[in-house]
Amino acid sequence: MAHLLGGENLTVSYATRTVLDGITLGLEEGDRIGMVGRNGDGKSTLMRLLAMRSTPDSGRVTKRSEVNIGYLDQSDVLDGDLTVGAAIVGDQADYEWARNPQIREVMGGLVSDVDWHANVHALSGGQKRRVALAKLLIEDHDVIMLDEPTNHLDVEGVAWLSRHLKTRWRANQGAFLVVTHDRWFLDEVCTKTWEIHDGIMDPFDGGYAAYVLARAERDRSATVMESKRQQLVKKELAWLRRGAPARTAKPKFRIEAANALIADVPEPRDSTALSKMATARLGKDVLDLENVSLDFIGGDEGQKLFDNITLRLAPGERLGLVGVNGAGKTTLLKLLNGQIEPTSGKLKRGKTVVTAVLTQEVKELDDVSDLRVIEVIEREKRSFNVGGKEFTAGQLVEQLGFTNEKQWTPVKDLSGGERRRLQLLRLLVGEPNVLMLDEPTNDLDTDTLAAVEDVLDGWPGTLVVVSHDRYLLERVTDHQMALLGDGKIRALPRGVDQYLELRESALAGSTITGGGNPVTGPSGSSAPAASGASEAEKRDARKAKNRIERQLGKLEQQEKKIHDQMVKSTAENDFDALAEQNKKLKDLAGDREALELEWLEALEVLGE
Repeated sequence: MAHLLGGENLTVSYATRTVLDGITLGLEEGDRIGMVGRNGDGKSTLMRLLAMRSTPDSGRVTKRSEVNIGYLDQSDVLDGDLTVGAAIVGDQADYEWARNPQIREVMGGLVSDVDWHANVHALSGGQKRRVALAKLLIEDHDVIMLDEPTNHLDVEGVAWLSRHLKTRWRANQGAFLVVTHDRWFLDEVCTKTWEIHDGIMDPFDGGYAAYVLARAERDRSATVMESKRQQLVKKELAWLRRGAPARTAKPKFRIEAANALIADVPEPRDSTALSKMATARLGKDVLDLENVSLDFIGGDEGQKLFDNITLRLAPGERLGLVGVNGAGKTTLLKLLNGQIEPTSGKLKRGKTVVTAVLTQEVKELDDVSDLRVIEVIEREKRSFNVGGKEFTAGQLVEQLGFTNEKQWTPVKDLSGGERRRLQLLRLLVGEPNVLMLDEPTNDLDTDTLAAVEDVLDGWPGTLVVVSHDRYLLERVTDHQMALLGDGKIRALPRGVDQYLELRESALAGSTITGGGNPVTGPSGSSAPAASGASEAEKRDARKAKNRIERQLGKLEQQEKKIHDQMVKSTAENDFDALAEQNKKLKDLAGDREALELEWLEALEVLGE
């Protein structure tokens, strides 16, 4: 494989802390690399260096002269005064970019619901992110570097991006480097993993699951300080090995080694025991939405966000919610929490229910911004019971990644991910028995996510999780439901895969448009238009279909007869007859092609 770019002895320091300490690495053609590590360990810094957007304190980055690098930063880099169309395709006319299938595919996958003529500054944060990603992906790059590309993408968008990256180049062409906390995405698209920690980079073969095993092997010989981290890694590995066959078959690691490592690891959670504990704490009734309808706020009269839905939460139930943007996932949590009243129907709440909601914002910490982390927790209680185990405030804080030093950091000085962790901790110490999490993975690295999941494994209450992170949903919830934007809520017995199938079916039959410009759907091919044929036309098409199928059957018999004759002519060395039979066969092939075209046209009229 040809070398594309690399870094030699890269060192970066901030004040007294060395973030990168003499790292040497390279990207080759065909590399599909995911970068993981704790927040603040230098993942984004390293990516900026390799993209040549910043310079190291020492060392150098080199690349082949013709290599073109595309880079998606976490920050907002778009000109707010441009329209969406101008930001993505510049001054190209519609007919110029629309004839390019790759551009149409990107448009359909990322910005089909964004107003083509709106100014960028008027978009939401998520829409700006998708516009910036679309701008990058329609360009022709040899190397693509993506810093948290799945932020602001829903489950459908993440699935589309994974398909795009897997099919963008041939196996031995191009390369990409991605930083993300989305572990399903890492496993789906990456063949190598770089872990950034303690100023160094450790390379691993395979995606996230293979990396978990390799790191567990490495951590077996670590110090006592690292042993806590090892237990989380082993537990994560145990879940991966016990998960769906599609997941466990993907990593190229030794099954025997994995089984030996996890032999003494219990199931992630004892559902029966947790259910008994939850029933004892909650009673039979938890939260029930009965025949609930809710009008759109500010919408026209009769325009409903929810239309006569019923949802019953049982003691100890662990429910995951997925859905399209704007379908009402956050609003559903507010209905369950009693923050908003339904237009019709009712919320039935158990007498012993104590709810807590982890919102997408972290404004709840504003009132304690001057306190230190440990003080915020101790102000609630000094000891806590989690899953039948007693924890001091310090132990609980440490379990979610706050070291002794970090425990004494003022809340106002915490990073976004650290504030998120503290927000969750503060909810848990209030000992709710119904916990609702709205996009809990925002700003959290993979290590912290594993720690959060470990805490939730032993939490014996009812859990409702809204997330685009399908790995998290499969990991901490027992079943999933979907909001498809039609006012209904639907069970997903086959999980997120079933949701994606439902969305593809919903999109089929109409062309997706972006600001009036027809583009392709998420699958990359133009969606067929729904049949608008009259009943008379459908009857004629049905007759034509039956007639053509009969004719095709007769053609097949004639072709078989000619093949038998050709075998006989060959055996008799009768080349004149053979030539005549071959000509007849070609004529029949032409007739077959014409009939098959008619058959397809009839199917199109019938909408089949």
